[in-house]
Amino acid sequence: MKILTAAEMREVDRLSTERCGIPSLTLMENAGHSVAEFIRGRFAPLERRRVVVLCGKGNNGGDGFVVARHLREMGANVSVSLFASPAEIRGDAAANLNRWRESGGELKPILGAGEWQMHKEALPSADIIVDALLGTGVRGAVEGLLAEVIADVNRHAPAQIVVAVDIPSGLPSDTGEIPDVVVRANYTVTFTAPKHGMVLRDASRIAGQLAVRDIGSPPELIEEIGQGNLRWSEPNEFCAKFAARRSPEGHKGDYGHALIVAGSVGKTGAAVLASWAALRVGAGLVTVATPQPALPIIAAHTPEVMTAPLAATTAGTVSLRSLDGGYFDSLVEGKRALGIGPGLTTNDETVQFVRKVVAQRAAPIVLDADGLNAFAGRAAELKSPSGLLGITPHPGEMARLLACGIQDVQSNRADVALKAAAGWNCVVVLKGHQTAIASPTGEAFINSTGNPGMGTGGTGDVLTGMLAGLVAQFGHELNYSGYAQLLAFSVYLHGLAGDIAYADHGEAPLIASDLIHALPRAYQQFYADCDRG
Repeated sequence: MKILTAAEMREVDRLSTERCGIPSLTLMENAGHSVAEFIRGRFAPLERRRVVVLCGKGNNGGDGFVVARHLREMGANVSVSLFASPAEIRGDAAANLNRWRESGGELKPILGAGEWQMHKEALPSADIIVDALLGTGVRGAVEGLLAEVIADVNRHAPAQIVVAVDIPSGLPSDTGEIPDVVVRANYTVTFTAPKHGMVLRDASRIAGQLAVRDIGSPPELIEEIGQGNLRWSEPNEFCAKFAARRSPEGHKGDYGHALIVAGSVGKTGAAVLASWAALRVGAGLVTVATPQPALPIIAAHTPEVMTAPLAATTAGTVSLRSLDGGYFDSLVEGKRALGIGPGLTTNDETVQFVRKVVAQRAAPIVLDADGLNAFAGRAAELKSPSGLLGITPHPGEMARLLACGIQDVQSNRADVALKAAAGWNCVVVLKGHQTAIASPTGEAFINSTGNPGMGTGGTGDVLTGMLAGLVAQFGHELNYSGYAQLLAFSVYLHGLAGDIAYADHGEAPLIASDLIHALPRAYQQFYADCDRG
């Protein structure tokens, strides 16, 4: 789906009511209920939870009253603080304030700093703080009482979970700039579509984990009203292309042959993970090309993977001699995808090999890890008028390619990825929290899946293999726009597998091969989300 500005979101809400007949009160009810369901899904049983809901006087506060009412019905111990006089509340927010009171809920109106001093002792004893102070309409810096409240919320946040309703209070909806006074949320539950300010610049570290919830607005309105080039990766973005059933007459040749160029002596695990992932994601055939001394270890690990020896340097890395006599060209022949980089090292001769292979672009390429390091300070050489190339740098690798600092990359990830994609004529997969996938034709996706547990050695190698395996299946006869969508789906599925593995093992114990084991369930969940029976 498209990522919207605040003005575009207001227009979607307006048309949902005027054109589609969905009352605004219904939209608010659906919004608040979705936040309560999100909290129950992650922090059950709620009977053990004490929740403090902080409400402002606008519609964001109205959402908060709905959240409070549903959490109370779910068994939570809920208190509500309103930072305004009840007489100031208007419209749908007033209706939901009345519903909260009629349901037996208590309300603490707080009109000044003195009253807040008496009531803020509730924060340290809360399990969950729900931020419903300010919504997407905020303009300028937050001052006065609400600034003090936000400072107190942030002071207690390390011990309490903070869930922001629609957007963290104080965060600008459109720019991604981080003001001095802003709620630092662990989770943000936003409605209908993400807002630009949640995904640009450093805003993702303020919003925390972002969840988008449908509250009734038709998806076609989002596509009609949104004018930007940023899209949010979610199942409906990929269903039509990647959830189709295979033909009963299909065979391994139909699903592509991926060639993975990876590994060296001491780094065989990278090649194993990448090739295993390429198979598990559905490629019909996978071959690993690796230095001869490393081949026996890789061949022994996954029996379904084929291997091809490459000439080796004295250090046990790929030698330039692998290109002699057209040998490597013969390996690439007939392959639908070429993944290069995991575990190759930056040996001088290996680096020269990588540059020559990438320059040929004999098949769609996925370039990662040491494959990218081969172009550090020489990124202009990535550009070619023909052939498909996708690169998958983490922020450090991107900084080396751009000859800049990591903070320069992280401060505006989507724009950095888009500019690099256009400059190098390739798809850029800028990894990290909310991975950005950018096409040279101007489209960009922000990934919605994944978790901090994936920050462990080998998960990037798994992604390289998945990308190559999916390109082998679907990447033939694509233009760059379609290639970007395909790589965005690969990243989405990778993060989804990571989320499933996290649910199984927790954050710290998660290892890269857990993602591969979780891929079948990731596919099952994706198919279910696409209503594929």
